[in-house]
Amino acid sequence: MKTILKYASALVLLAELGCGQSPSQQATVTVAGKTISIKYSAPSVRGRQIFGDGGVVSHDKTYPVWRAGANRATAFHTDADLNVGGNVVPVGDYTLFVLVKDPESWQLIINKQTGQWGLTYKEDQDLARVKMDMSKAAAPVETLKYSLTDEGGNKAKLTIEWENHVASVPITLK
Repeated sequence: MKTILKYASALVLLAELGCGQSPSQQATVTVAGKTISIKYSAPSVRGRQIFGDGGVVSHDKTYPVWRAGANRATAFHTDADLNVGGNVVPVGDYTLFVLVKDPESWQLIINKQTGQWGLTYKEDQDLARVKMDMSKAAAPVETLKYSLTDEGGNKAKLTIEWENHVASVPITLK
């Protein structure tokens, strides 16, 4: 029986990989002894237009709000009270979305609802909306990437890179 379960599990994994599933990823940083983390599914461009009219993201039912990943909603956790772009974010768990109506001017949305599928978005649960600093990627970014970097002192930076876009926002631990 154990052998059958092992083979069945392996077949399910291979089927998911073969169907182009977006792999689970995590970005984590520890600043002043406190952890900030993001868990997300990382889709790939695969030759598609991602942002703008007719782009892949424009077909989501929540557009122009994007789930900031694929599959389940993007999870954000902080062990410290934060200041994110002038907004207070208390210790806890949140979901990240991004307003991409203008592909060259994004807003990070920190939402209080957690654990939902990525296409479930409730604006009345928004804790904060933060204008992101935008730049163009030096080279196309095939797979969605989040990074959290320690900027020294009590500061960090959250960066999202995908397609031809790089968006970031400063974070300060309170």
